[in-house]
Amino acid sequence: MHSTDTPLPMDKNTHNPTFQWRFLSPRFWLTWLAVLFVFCLAYVPFRLRDKLASKLAPLLMMRKSGPLKRARANIAQCFPQKTHEEREAILRGSLETAARFFLSYGELLVRSEKYKKKRNKVIGGEHLFPLLDKGENVITLVPHCWAIDYTGSMLASLGYTVTTIMKPQKNPLIDWLLHTQRMQYGRGVVYPRSAGIKPFLQSVRKGHVGYYLPDEDLGAQHSVFVPFFATEKATMKGLGKLTKLTKAHIVPMLQAYNAKTGQYELHIYPALENFPTGDDAQDAVLMNQALEQMIGAHTDQYMWILNLLRSRPDGSKLY
Repeated sequence: MHSTDTPLPMDKNTHNPTFQWRFLSPRFWLTWLAVLFVFCLAYVPFRLRDKLASKLAPLLMMRKSGPLKRARANIAQCFPQKTHEEREAILRGSLETAARFFLSYGELLVRSEKYKKKRNKVIGGEHLFPLLDKGENVITLVPHCWAIDYTGSMLASLGYTVTTIMKPQKNPLIDWLLHTQRMQYGRGVVYPRSAGIKPFLQSVRKGHVGYYLPDEDLGAQHSVFVPFFATEKATMKGLGKLTKLTKAHIVPMLQAYNAKTGQYELHIYPALENFPTGDDAQDAVLMNQALEQMIGAHTDQYMWILNLLRSRPDGSKLY
């Protein structure tokens, strides 16, 4: 197991927001009230929080928001064979999971290490940890699920350094708080999208666990249209090249919240075989198939509100 004693040095590309005195100005008072509320909820039994989340989900579904419109469009495109009621059930399950996670987020910052470890469960660790302990390079293939921050913290608490690319939050106070949570073990290397892919590659080559989330549609320019459930999706086509450049194993994994046990589960699957193939389109197909397998088994955990299908093969606008 890797040592957690030595903090990692920062490079110029690292996303590293710090506390600013302007965070105490009236502009941020509502944010602080919300943060205080979440911190208090961290000490409320999870079953009570989950009941509150179940009450909130139907109210959220009644909103006429852009994210909900995207979610319904995404689910309809991915599951046209399902009835309207079945698709609405998928959306409600996703919103319930989102509410459960956000109401419990304070645990990550204020609860004890012993408590947080009781909340974590790894399923399929034999597909990941032996590779890391042998010093092999690994890029984990991860879909955007609501409990995403629990996974990074859990891996860091075990002594593994996680590196990822993310989009900074618009609210600088929230951005700082989220980063503080992610870096609480001193084992994370986070790069903003503006830094490009090169720093991420260098970090994986150093032995850091690549946390790769390729499911959002970032535009057709650097993508290829390949199947995703019952539709086609503009899919990033660079994973094969990343694999070659880093000599990394591609290990799919998904984070989920189990409402029955109150635990955060990390589901780890076997590394992709015969990957990369040497063909960008075929690599994208295999990547999407791995994502489908994980998301299809945990539709209630997935962020259906994402811009999954913003680009369409015929140039039309879905949203």
